[in-house]
Amino acid sequence: MQTPDIQNDEISLKELIQKAGDWFAFFKSKWKIIFLASIIGGLLGLGYSFTKKTIYTAKLSFALEEKGTGGGNLSSLAAQFGLGGIGGGDGGVFSGGNMIELLKSRFLIEKTLLSTVTINGKSDLLLNRYIRFNKLDQKWAKKKNLAGLKFTNADRTKFTLQQDSVLGVISNGLKKNNIAVAQQDKKLSIVNVVFVSTDELFAKVFSEKLIENVTDFYIETKTKKSRGNVMLLQNRADSVQRELNAALYGRAQFGDQNMGLIRQQAAVPKLKQEMRVQMLGTLYGELVKNLEFAKLTLMREEPLVQIIDQPILPLPKARLSKLKAMVIGGILFGFLSLLGLGGKKVWKGILN
Repeated sequence: MQTPDIQNDEISLKELIQKAGDWFAFFKSKWKIIFLASIIGGLLGLGYSFTKKTIYTAKLSFALEEKGTGGGNLSSLAAQFGLGGIGGGDGGVFSGGNMIELLKSRFLIEKTLLSTVTINGKSDLLLNRYIRFNKLDQKWAKKKNLAGLKFTNADRTKFTLQQDSVLGVISNGLKKNNIAVAQQDKKLSIVNVVFVSTDELFAKVFSEKLIENVTDFYIETKTKKSRGNVMLLQNRADSVQRELNAALYGRAQFGDQNMGLIRQQAAVPKLKQEMRVQMLGTLYGELVKNLEFAKLTLMREEPLVQIIDQPILPLPKARLSKLKAMVIGGILFGFLSLLGLGGKKVWKGILN
């Protein structure tokens, strides 16, 4: 009973081998077409390698050190003047992934593009260099609404609608295609930034300027509350000092005007002036003491961003080699020719 099954299996295997032989013979008969397709693919790959620009990679890493915050007596003193929360800080605002997103934020990318830098002795906006080496100005010349578009200053309040739109498109393109940010280790506070570009100097300068802007923004934001409290304490101390000086001059003037008087009643204004001077002197002394403490607290709160590695010229570059492009193009077109010929043969078989 099993003999027919074995025979069927043997016949099926023979048919499979026969069909494979038929396909091999078919493709062998079409070797000229396949070879020609491979040659065309190789030539196209070679041509593509000439048009493909060199990619330069700028790598930068930095470490973020969070400093301790302080409060104590300073907080209670600040509360007396309505300055609550001095030295408190908000340590988690830029922790973890938030710092990485900050590096890729549109606001700071646009700020970096609008930074004025000096390259090869010429000062200009980074944005203008990006426009030139990507030949965007030549493309804009063909469009009525963008023809003659230029960026002469970094004042966003004076930008036209077209300038705002172009800046937004460029910054989004850089965020998606050119910038990569990653934390080296979750247990470490080291962040790696990689920026790629077809312009070597632009890649180096942009990555350095981006870190500079991020650092300034980060420190300013982290210490904004404490800086505001220090300024308020400073203003209050200056105000009390002016009142104290006025009281001192007033007491001296009163003494000069009333020398020789023996009536006790005449001495009351003098006592009031002395009490006022003493009160203002005590208050001023406390303000100065706690103002200095506030400045020290601000210094402790200010985070430290330490650059570990900076991009150094010449930057690492990557370019598609001509031989590799030819091989890839030849294999791809050869495979496509096989698919095309095979599909055509199957279609004819179905029609027949």
